[in-house]
Amino acid sequence: MKDSSCLILKFLLLGLIGLYALIGTDNTIADNQELDIRGNVAFQLRGFTQDALWADQNSSDVESSISGEWEVRWRSEDNSQRVSFIPFARWDENDDKRSHFDLREAYWAYKNGEIELLFGVNRIFWGVTESVHLVDVINQTDLVEDLDQEDKLGQPMISLALQKDWGLLSFYLLPYFRERSFPGVNGRLRAESPVDADNAKYESGNKRKHLDFALRYSHYFGDIDLGLHYFNGTNRDPRLGVGANNSDVVLNYDQIEQIGLDLQYTRGSWLWKLESFVRDGYEESFFASIAGFEYTFYQVFEGAGDVGVLLEYQYDNRSSYEAATSADNDVFIGARWVLNNMQDGSILAGVVVDNKTSEAFYSIEAESRLKEDVVLELQVRLIAHSEPGESFHPFSRDNYIQLQINRFF
Repeated sequence: MKDSSCLILKFLLLGLIGLYALIGTDNTIADNQELDIRGNVAFQLRGFTQDALWADQNSSDVESSISGEWEVRWRSEDNSQRVSFIPFARWDENDDKRSHFDLREAYWAYKNGEIELLFGVNRIFWGVTESVHLVDVINQTDLVEDLDQEDKLGQPMISLALQKDWGLLSFYLLPYFRERSFPGVNGRLRAESPVDADNAKYESGNKRKHLDFALRYSHYFGDIDLGLHYFNGTNRDPRLGVGANNSDVVLNYDQIEQIGLDLQYTRGSWLWKLESFVRDGYEESFFASIAGFEYTFYQVFEGAGDVGVLLEYQYDNRSSYEAATSADNDVFIGARWVLNNMQDGSILAGVVVDNKTSEAFYSIEAESRLKEDVVLELQVRLIAHSEPGESFHPFSRDNYIQLQINRFF
């Protein structure tokens, strides 16, 4: 065990397993109309296909980790109040930075007619596209969980929502900033120079306590789902700089303003998707967008499942002075197969190709239910045709195959 924090995390995970032993086979609590308690424990194995590229990275071809999540949700009898409490913890055998604990949700919400007030820690998701979620700006990325940036840290907030016939208007006050998590010196999927996450620099003198805020309007008009947002505060995407000793990477969190749009048009088997924003960043204003479609073939292979074909184009005209992005002139091609079987099987496979350099990032995600409360997941991440100086080159020898078994209770 690397340090006391790893010991604490392992203790928390064992506690979750113990909780399952106590209530996992008894649905008395879960069946209560007002209180719902559930969770999961997962064992994960990652197998790397090549030796590590950078010094000090662990040399193991296979690494294991254990994670656990406990969900407690309560709702009052008149549905005017609700509470959510979701802690998450992971212990990793090699990377002490990947061993971490987070409150994904811990909030109280009160609803009176068309108005809802929420106070606490919450996860907010915005976006419609598959390959990149440009407009998902509220929560910070939990980068040690996965390279795809889908996992998010809980965000402290006060939110007020007004639901009217003309749409949903949501206002968010964000009083505390969450810094992005990065792999440690011994971890895989990191750049050549370790990230000095403990000495981040902020444009705001209030640093983590800068009061960010956001406003969003969403509604549907026939077959069109529309979302418009405005964000003012600390950029969730850090700008990378060189530390004083010219070895560590220092994180710079700038103040930004952002106006964005997410749009989805449904027409029969077609889903047309668009996400765009204009951002006033560190040195300039720039535009980014992702647009594409998903077309679904239903009941293919004699009813074995539904197959969706996805195509998206990613564009971003920011300069090298801004926080880095790989989605600047890329095409995503993918397919989704949802099986019509008792195991609820599904497969999502795709590739993102840089139009300028031909650098490619391949991804496969599959899952299937082994039992009612046991799910097996397969994940493959591969990087090809990546040269020094390109977006994915730091991870070009971190291709891996991952198996995870989840036990729900």
